[in-house]
Amino acid sequence: MNNCEKSRNYYNTAREMMPGGVSSPVRAIQPYPFYTVRGSGSRIYTADGAEMIDCCGAYGPLILGHADRKVGDAVRTALDDGWLYGTPTPAEIDLARILIDDHPSIDMVRFVTTGSEATMAAIRLARGYTGKTDIIKTEGGFHGAHDGVLVQAGSGCTTLGQPDSAGVLADVVQHTRQVPYNDTESLVSLVESGGDKIAAMILEPVMGNIGPVIPKKGYLQEVRKITAEHDILLIFDEVITGYRLGIGGAQKFYGITPDLTTLGKIIGGGLPLSAFGGKKEIMELIAPAGPVYQAGTFSGNPLSLAAGVAALKEIHASREMYTALDKATDMIRDACQGKEGSFVKLGSMFKFFFRSAPPENYAQAKESDTVKFRSFWEKMFSKKIFLPPSQFETNFLSKAHSGEDIEYLSSAYESCLSA
Repeated sequence: MNNCEKSRNYYNTAREMMPGGVSSPVRAIQPYPFYTVRGSGSRIYTADGAEMIDCCGAYGPLILGHADRKVGDAVRTALDDGWLYGTPTPAEIDLARILIDDHPSIDMVRFVTTGSEATMAAIRLARGYTGKTDIIKTEGGFHGAHDGVLVQAGSGCTTLGQPDSAGVLADVVQHTRQVPYNDTESLVSLVESGGDKIAAMILEPVMGNIGPVIPKKGYLQEVRKITAEHDILLIFDEVITGYRLGIGGAQKFYGITPDLTTLGKIIGGGLPLSAFGGKKEIMELIAPAGPVYQAGTFSGNPLSLAAGVAALKEIHASREMYTALDKATDMIRDACQGKEGSFVKLGSMFKFFFRSAPPENYAQAKESDTVKFRSFWEKMFSKKIFLPPSQFETNFLSKAHSGEDIEYLSSAYESCLSA
C-alpha cells in the first residue's frame, strides 16, 4: 500500500484511541488500513485521493451500490421529521409487510439493529419455544459476536464446544455443538445421540463469512428433513443471503422453509437494521406478547426503516438485476479459467480460492494459500480494486457496477492471477 500517507497518519492516531485502531477486526488491513471519505455507485474514494472499484460493498449490504439516490432521498425526508422517537412508527409496518410478503416462512417479524442481535434473539426464542438447551451450528459458520456462537471450529459433533474468545464462559458454549457444513451424516449422528436436548440448528444456507461455500445438491433439503424429524427448529441465518440471492433469499432459491429466519445488511439499505421472523406461534412468545425477552432502544430506527423500505422497493422494481449480476460474475469466472486455484460464485457473491478445488466446508477453506492470496490482493489493490482483505470473506457485486467495471475486473483478475 503505497502513497497512503494520510491513511497511515489516521491509523497511527486511531491506535491511540481505539483497540487495534479500528471498530471491527476485519478492517485491520496490514500494515494499516486505508481510510474512505466518500462512496458513489461502484466506487469508494480514499483519504489519499484514490478512486477504487469496490467489490466489498461494506461486506454485503450495498447491493444497489454506494449512496443510491432513492435510498438517500428517503433518509433525507425521514431526517427532516426527526431521527429517534422511542415509539412505534408507520414505517415499521411498511417494512414488516414487505419482509412477510417476500418470505412465506415469516408470519411475524421483530426489528433489531444488528445481525448479532437478530441471531442471539432467534436462538433465545428457539430455546424458549422448545424448552431445550442446546443448539447446533456448522464449523466456521458466523452468526455474530455473542457468547453462544463464538465457538472454536473443529471441535466436532461429539465434543463440547470450546470458547473462541477470551471472556466467553465454557459453561455457555458447552450448549453449542458443531458439525461440518455439507455433512448430513455428522448431523444425524449428533441428533440421534442428543437430539432431546437440541432446541435449534442455526445455519448459513450459503456460508458467506468464509466463502462463499455452496451447499451440495440436496444438503439443505436433508438438513430440513433431519431437524423436522427430531423436533429441532431450523434457523436460517440470511443476514448475508437475504435479498442477495434474490427476493426471498436462499430459502426461496433452494426451496426450503425454515422455522425462523434472521435478516440484515441489505434490508437496511446500508443503515444499521436487522430483523428476525418466523411462524406466528413461535414469534408470539417474544415480549410483550410472550415470556421471551428482547428489547433495544434503537430497534426500528426511523432512518434505517426509511432506507430499508426504499431499498427493497427499488430491488423489487429492478429485479432483473439479479440475472445481470449473475452474468457479471460469470464473466469474472471465465477470466480465471486455467489459473491455479478455484473460482466460486453464486449470483453476485464470488471468490477466488487459492486451493485446487472449491471448498465444501470450513476445514477445506482453511487449506487455501493465504500467502498467495495476500500477494494477489495487493496486486488488485494496485489496480484500484478493493476486495475484502481476507481469503475467507465473500466478494460482492452491486447493481451499480457497470459493464466497463466488469470488463476491467475480469482483465485485472486474469493479469493478477497470471502474475
